[in-house]
Amino acid sequence: MTTISVDLMGGDHGPKVIIPGAALALKRHPSIRFQLYGLEDDCLAILDQHPALKAASEFYNCEMAIQMDAKPSQALRKGRKRSTMWQAIEAVKSGKADVCISAGNTGALMAMSKFCLRTMPNIERPAIAAIWPTLRGESIVLDVGATLDADAQQLLDFALMGAAMARVLFGIDKPTVGLLNIGVEEIKGQEEVKEAGLMLKDLDLTGLHYAGFVEGDDLGKGTVDVVVTEGFAGNIALKTAEGTARQIGEYLRAAMSTTIMAKIGYLFARKAFARLRQKMDPSRVNGGVFLGLNGVVIKSHGGASENGFAAAVEMGFDMSRNGLREKIESDLEQYYARGPETISEEAISPEVISPKTASVEANVDQDEAK
Repeated sequence: MTTISVDLMGGDHGPKVIIPGAALALKRHPSIRFQLYGLEDDCLAILDQHPALKAASEFYNCEMAIQMDAKPSQALRKGRKRSTMWQAIEAVKSGKADVCISAGNTGALMAMSKFCLRTMPNIERPAIAAIWPTLRGESIVLDVGATLDADAQQLLDFALMGAAMARVLFGIDKPTVGLLNIGVEEIKGQEEVKEAGLMLKDLDLTGLHYAGFVEGDDLGKGTVDVVVTEGFAGNIALKTAEGTARQIGEYLRAAMSTTIMAKIGYLFARKAFARLRQKMDPSRVNGGVFLGLNGVVIKSHGGASENGFAAAVEMGFDMSRNGLREKIESDLEQYYARGPETISEEAISPEVISPKTASVEANVDQDEAK
């Protein structure tokens, strides 16, 4: 039996969507039990409309809810111990719940999760991992917004954690891992990315296979099972993909309504368009997983529908049932037991130099020739 704690007050719609979404997930997975944290004036009437969920849940009335526009520091200071978000996270820490899910303020959720649960040994910063639809199925992309300007060691830690998540969700014994870069050549990219690539190349662990650098178009192709990047680039990539999906959807709707023949053509092809809508539906893969904490926390999209929130609950169910936290801890222990890899200057190929350095050296050569 899996117990999931839920912050009922987060997101754009709060309990009006979250409670029906949890009820839908329970219908699909009757073994789930819920710890629900909310404001009773906003939640109890809606909960009464879902008797099966009410019977499988314990409801806890809290003093306050974290606002979607609250600064993380303010949310942590004012909402600690008192808010629906904090108490849902603390249920994981105390062992009352296996997974916490919130659709609330991402920054506040990360700050509270890190403060309450703490990071795993040797993990300096957590990462947010997202499920990414691809031509081959699905991939995992991390980090998509938690850690900006990650160094080489942090990128390697992300690779280990992402590979463990891929084994849990996709059932792959040795998932392929790639580093997101501006090119596949070793001379390209930031120094931290190139150093992380060298470290991963020499890594000999049973839980992943390093496939080298990947580019932006590889995200949609599904070239690798896990794509690793730092949070700034990852978040931009995520928002760009979401916006592109909506843009294509609007183009299709407009194209299908321009003429009578287009409308007739749509009638014949409506099943194909239905399948396309399903593949492009963001709710199908809703849920960003906070990796690197002593507990599993999932961030649902704030604007998710009932189906979308149910998908986040089901993701949490799979994470708990398949032991995500334990697999991550095992991989990190295996790696750090032999000591973190360090890259000496001799190990770096002379050709692996930054574009800036190459430009300076080219100017020096030209001056000497003159």
